[in-house]
Amino acid sequence: MGEDSITPEQRIVVLGVGNLLWADEGFGVRCVEALGDGWDFSPPIEVLDGGTLGLALVPLLLDATHVLLFDAVDHRGEPGSLLVARDAEVPRFMTSSKMSLHQAGMNDILASLELLEHKPVKFTVIGIKPVELADYGGSLTETVQQQVPVALQLGIEELARWGIKASVRTGGATRETVIAAIARGRYESERPSADVACRVGDERFLARRAAHVESESADNGGRDE
Repeated sequence: MGEDSITPEQRIVVLGVGNLLWADEGFGVRCVEALGDGWDFSPPIEVLDGGTLGLALVPLLLDATHVLLFDAVDHRGEPGSLLVARDAEVPRFMTSSKMSLHQAGMNDILASLELLEHKPVKFTVIGIKPVELADYGGSLTETVQQQVPVALQLGIEELARWGIKASVRTGGATRETVIAAIARGRYESERPSADVACRVGDERFLARRAAHVESESADNGGRDE
């Protein structure tokens, strides 16, 4: 039995945020995808892909009493290491070095909820320190992908603390926790390879751009003289 007892009036939201196009930044979304597709919960909870919605998430969380967030977080551990932060601990991890616009927005979301006189009873973050962000259009790195099942187990244990029982799905209709176009299987099988679509910045363009900037600087210097 969990430490808490969930009542019908309470609303439990499991949220994954991140940008799938920035390699390990997609950790949170892939976690909720796996959780929503692979597990059932009693009593029922909401498992949501928050993507990069930022402040647009405020209405979705406005009456949530319990929030479990999966995200990529720039904490002090080694790349690929996980952390669990609860309640008052959460803001300081969301204010460390920014990795994306949505991370900065999470503290804005918490502040907005408080301004609207709502504060979740429980708020837990399960975060991972990314290994790679600059593989644009790439996948989770192998190190981070291997941590997804570990993160899910931490999440299931946290839900149990709140009185939520999880069981492995054995059938039923397919869920779409994330939209079909970005589901992991389709994303991995249909995206072009790095040989076809450069994911780290095209050196030919960068070289031309650098030459253009250098030329402009030289022209401005000549006019100043």
